[in-house]
Amino acid sequence: MVNQETLQQLSAQLDGEFYTDSTQRTLYATDASAYREMPLAVAIPKSIDDLKTLIAFARENRTSLIPRTAGTSLAGQVVGNGIIVDVSKNFTKILEINEQERWVRVQPGVVRDELNFFLKPYGLFFGPETSTANRAMIGGMVGNNSCGSNSVVYRSTREHVLSVKALLADGSEAEFGALETAAFAQQIDAGRHKNGSASLLDKIYLKTNEILANPDNQAEIRRQFPKRSIERRNTGYALDELLETAPFTEGTEPFNFCKLIAGSEGTLCFLTEIKLNVVPLPPKELGLVCVHFNNVDESLRANLIALKYQPRAVELIDHYILECTKDNIEQRKNRFFVQGDPGAILVVELGATNREEIAQRAVEMEAEMRAAGLGYHFPVLYGEDGKKIWTLRKAGLGLLANLPGDAKAVAVIEDTAIDVHDLPDYIRDFNAILTKHSMSAVHYAHAGSGEIHLRPIINLKTEEGHRQYRMIAEEIARLVKKYDGSLSGEHGDGRLRGEFIPLMVGPKNYELMRELKQAWDPYGIFNPGKIVETPPMDTFLRYEAGQQTPDFKTFFRFQDQTILQHAEQCNGSGDCRKTEISGGTMCPSYMATRNEKETTRARANILREMLTLSPKENRFDNKEIKEVYDLCLACKGCKAECPSNVDVAKLKMEFLQHYHDANGVPVRSRLIANFASLSGLASLVPWAYNAVLGTESLRRVANRVIGFHPDRTMPLLHSTTLRKWAKGSEKGAGTAGRVYLFCDEFTNYNDVEVGKKAVLLLKKLGYEVVIPEHGESGRAALSKGLLRQAKRLAEKNVELLKALITIETPLVGIEPSAILTFRDEYPDLVDASMVADARRIAESVLTFEEFIAREIDKGAISKSAFTTEKRLIKLHGHCQQKAVSSLVPSKKMLSLPENYTVHLIPSGCCGMAGSFGYEAEHYDVSMKIGELVLFPTVRQQAEEVIIAAAGTSCRHQIKDGTGRKAKHPAEILYEALAMKS
Repeated sequence: MVNQETLQQLSAQLDGEFYTDSTQRTLYATDASAYREMPLAVAIPKSIDDLKTLIAFARENRTSLIPRTAGTSLAGQVVGNGIIVDVSKNFTKILEINEQERWVRVQPGVVRDELNFFLKPYGLFFGPETSTANRAMIGGMVGNNSCGSNSVVYRSTREHVLSVKALLADGSEAEFGALETAAFAQQIDAGRHKNGSASLLDKIYLKTNEILANPDNQAEIRRQFPKRSIERRNTGYALDELLETAPFTEGTEPFNFCKLIAGSEGTLCFLTEIKLNVVPLPPKELGLVCVHFNNVDESLRANLIALKYQPRAVELIDHYILECTKDNIEQRKNRFFVQGDPGAILVVELGATNREEIAQRAVEMEAEMRAAGLGYHFPVLYGEDGKKIWTLRKAGLGLLANLPGDAKAVAVIEDTAIDVHDLPDYIRDFNAILTKHSMSAVHYAHAGSGEIHLRPIINLKTEEGHRQYRMIAEEIARLVKKYDGSLSGEHGDGRLRGEFIPLMVGPKNYELMRELKQAWDPYGIFNPGKIVETPPMDTFLRYEAGQQTPDFKTFFRFQDQTILQHAEQCNGSGDCRKTEISGGTMCPSYMATRNEKETTRARANILREMLTLSPKENRFDNKEIKEVYDLCLACKGCKAECPSNVDVAKLKMEFLQHYHDANGVPVRSRLIANFASLSGLASLVPWAYNAVLGTESLRRVANRVIGFHPDRTMPLLHSTTLRKWAKGSEKGAGTAGRVYLFCDEFTNYNDVEVGKKAVLLLKKLGYEVVIPEHGESGRAALSKGLLRQAKRLAEKNVELLKALITIETPLVGIEPSAILTFRDEYPDLVDASMVADARRIAESVLTFEEFIAREIDKGAISKSAFTTEKRLIKLHGHCQQKAVSSLVPSKKMLSLPENYTVHLIPSGCCGMAGSFGYEAEHYDVSMKIGELVLFPTVRQQAEEVIIAAAGTSCRHQIKDGTGRKAKHPAEILYEALAMKS
């Protein structure tokens, strides 16, 4: 019996981390599937010795181990009641590369895309590419035998696994690779002669040979398994693959257990190393022919034509996906190629040494399709435009979670693979079944490989939804069997499809699979309940039948949904687990710590769990939520980069207000929230304030009193305020028009010199600058969850500005976090009676860079006003600016001087994020985030290189982390004026 005492004893034996608390267990209770089961514990092993200790413990205490990497599995593979063993943090080394023989040896926690970044200088490439490739790890790809969009060329992971090192169920180490027939025979003979002393490894070989050497078994496997013409075959254990090797089939490749281990979902052994075949880099030129169709059926018939032209990928995007992309901030930009309202788009990737060859093949393919009456628009896209299309396609999984309400596109029968020639008929039969039940489905993904991801819309919170979940799974399983297809093409069986394996391969073959599992894992410790002996597919679901969705009274509006439904938009796809190597902003604290707890997924999950299951009257009053949200920087990266648009910053603000209501507001939070009013008082005697915070010894004492880190420098006050200076500056109408400038609290008190240069620049360019009457932005109050205070400030500003601000006369802001509050939070925060005004103002506020870029586009500002001196600018983008606006205007503005070159620093978040980086308990993480990309990049720059950063927090972080002064783009452009006086 496993109890807390035995778990504590286990923890003491491990070098790695070990958790038994409810918070960590809750975060690992789900993956990207519909399943949920609370694990016994979570282990983050540091070494192979840790893994051996865990295996021994599981064996002795009759519990189980569930191997896990990124946790993006769609069939419940990493959900279970045993010990979750997360190797994603410490088993991340690329161990060896052999350039001549084209192989690489890695640990299971290596991210697929990061492996390819490593391989690129060698001219090599690991082929299989899942839609999750920027966080999917090699161990998980082997476990699921992952494929991806380019499987028409590279097939599945199985074809690239040369050998593995693994731990067996008895704790022994084993290595599996290709065995020539003589070596295989020797292995079998040696095992037979040991009789009662045969090792577990011997028994595995003996049982496998017993199964595959039997002629009756051979005939049954060949008769019942999916068609071998289907390259994506993941139904059950790959006995059919092992059978087609020597010595069981003449003239075939050598026996290799890796063919079985790939796709075994961690149920047979625990991988510690993987040796992979790698291939030359893709062709230099890639072109995407994005063929538009009226409906899915046309696209699937055209798919057969596309395959004649040696495509590298053929991917389907249906109208449901295209509709979802219309409302996604990030993906709207990637729809530029769409003409009209197509029922489906087939993306055909062609590769060649030059674009002329691609263009010729595209013309020929288009002619053949048009002759068959298929397709109405055939744009061909290259380079960066092509990357945008793949980004759009890959975002499909997360975007499907955005459907309003509780009904979602559910991954239940989304992984079927059919012979590509049978695909049009299969999809017609499939849709006939859905129509019969008054259901519809999303269609997308791998048409070229005979696998379309199909997701019916189901509400799993209802009894009817649960009935539909089982019913549709059963009917589609029978349909797949009719076409001799594979129920799983790349996502695995897990606990979703295991129940149907006897139907798919026949009861005799299923029994052989059970015998195989018993031989490998006689103690039942490796990921039980997956593939064989699975519980019913409609048990352990994330949502219970008849589950109610409470309608919580919130301060923010959540746009046609409750706060709980907004959290539930997270489907676990794990986009938030990408690292600084992959790029992007979300989630900076995860990038620094590599802890699951610091992901958008974790924060959505914990809020969903507590709001659904907490017995408290105030369900927000839970320390578990506070713990998981603690390292959220509210950077807003998730608002744009999460395909499901889960806005964790907004969720955090809402949670904090309810938590404060139950527990009181900490003094430090009040001080930060009232930064503007306190700065106003201090500005009466700025010299006194600066004397304290500008003197290191006094500042360190003051920081400790407030709760800030003693090493953190503090922004000082200017001798005057921007408002005071502006009142005394020269007035007069501008020839280019009037600009209403938002005098934010940070620029007004601290960054006055930035404000001055912004005003002077605008005036020099011919604009009249007016600072209207308004209050502070409320950004500081929002950041600390004081939403009542922020609401009052928002309503005051909307009331003061509603008659003044229009698209023609916009409100322009210098500090991104302040001005974008109007666009981002105000419309969802103000009283219902003011929403229309707030939205109208939101459409008419611009960052300083957006305004300048707009005027450049209008021809109102030209290069002639600026220097021709050559300068290089390295630009760090503000997080909220990247999420809610764009860095395109910043680059356009800074590139205006003739010889100014602007390079974006791929830095994600700077790590400061308002007050976060000042706070003592967050300082170390803040600096770690800065050290990921931003600080090293800045340090590498020559003195003459200009460092640009629009955010006041960003500039302060750069100064503290590197000693370099970063400038606001307004300062840089002012200093570039040909004549300033």
